[in-house]
Amino acid sequence: MSGETPLPATDPRSSPTRRISIVHVRSGVHILPREMLGTSTFGVAMKLLKWLPTQVVDRFLLIMAKMMIGDTEKYGLKRPKVGPLELKNTTGKTPVLDVGALSLIRDERIKIVSEVESLTSDGARFVDGGEMAFHAVVFATGYKSNVPLWLKDAGGVLTAEGKPEEHPFPNGEKGIYFVGFSGKGLLGASVDAIKTALDVSARWTRLSETKDVVGL
Repeated sequence: MSGETPLPATDPRSSPTRRISIVHVRSGVHILPREMLGTSTFGVAMKLLKWLPTQVVDRFLLIMAKMMIGDTEKYGLKRPKVGPLELKNTTGKTPVLDVGALSLIRDERIKIVSEVESLTSDGARFVDGGEMAFHAVVFATGYKSNVPLWLKDAGGVLTAEGKPEEHPFPNGEKGIYFVGFSGKGLLGASVDAIKTALDVSARWTRLSETKDVVGL
C-alpha cells in the first residue's frame, strides 16, 4: 500500500484456495479513490490547484475519499495529519490510489498488522508480541539515488546523497540537467522537463546568435 511498507506476502497457514497477504504500513498513508467526478483523482486535484490553495484542495479530496471509500482508519490505515497534496509537496510521499486493495482488506484477504519488530527464521515478530510465518517477505523501503555511481567528476553539482545541489532550476550547470528530483512525482518531472527544454532552447538560440555575430 505504501512505498515504504514491508510487505510479508503470503501466510502459508491460509487455505490453498484462499491466500492471505499481510501488510504492515510503517507510517500514515493517504488512500484516495482512483477517480472522482468521472475523471482521475490527480486530474481533479491539478485543475482545482489552479484556482484554490493546496489546503483547500486537500480538504476536498479527503471529504470525497471518505464519501467514496469510507473511513480507512478502521482497517488500521491511519491517515497523516497533513493533507495528501501538502504531504507530497513537503516530503515527496505520494497518495495511494485504490485500485481494489480496499475491497480485499474488507474481505480480509489482506490483513493490516502492527509494526514489525524483527524477522524470524520463518517469518516476522511484531511489536505487539505476535508472530507469523510467511512464504516470502518483500521490503518496499523506497530507493536511493545511484547517480554518483555513474556520473563521475561532477564536483559541486551533486550532494553526498546523490541529489542536485540547491539552486534555481534549471541552470544547466556543466551541461547537466536534473529532471524528476523535485520530490513532486510525475507532475514535478513534467514541469522539470518543460523548463529544461525551454532553457536548452534559449541557450541554443543565444549560442547561434553569437556564432552569427562572430561570423560577420
